[in-house]
Amino acid sequence: MSVDTDTVRRIARLARIAVAEDEVEHLKGELNAILAFVEQLGEVDVEGVEPMTSVTPMAMKKRADVVTDGGDAAAVLKNAPATQDDYFLVPKVVE
Repeated sequence: MSVDTDTVRRIARLARIAVAEDEVEHLKGELNAILAFVEQLGEVDVEGVEPMTSVTPMAMKKRADVVTDGGDAAAVLKNAPATQDDYFLVPKVVE
């Protein structure tokens, strides 16, 4: 695929980027180089390669799904500056 000057102008307009006329030819070359690289990546044989999110193998860190003392409302609220009916009481900020 090749990008022409009209396509560069259209991409710039869609991206809402101001591009001067003297920059269009340079951007055309840049976009064509990017597209050529993407086409080159399409030629790589990835059969049998697992998708990955990082180049280094890693497992997601997960916390144990255990019950904590968060259910003890009195203990949670004892450090709050103001409470009402087992809820934090905060000043009204929106009328």
